[in-house]
Amino acid sequence: MERRGIIEQICRSLTVALDREITELHETTMLYEELGLDSAGTLALLLDLEDTLGFEVDPEDLDIEVFRTVGTLADYVTGHLVTTATA
Repeated sequence: MERRGIIEQICRSLTVALDREITELHETTMLYEELGLDSAGTLALLLDLEDTLGFEVDPEDLDIEVFRTVGTLADYVTGHLVTTATA
């Protein structure tokens, strides 16, 4: 999946997780500060991304920096999709 497609899926998953329409995201959009993502929203976001993109998150791998911006989350998802595709 291309990076743009991953960011579009992050946008859709954020709409589900935050229970409000997220219409436009940029790679520099800060998830906690700008969008108001919290711990429950983070869990909902990850679960939706896992379901829609078909990968599993290992909680031991998670670091708060993964959720700093849309771009850092896209990097994390891309890494998991590459790992899943080569496994």
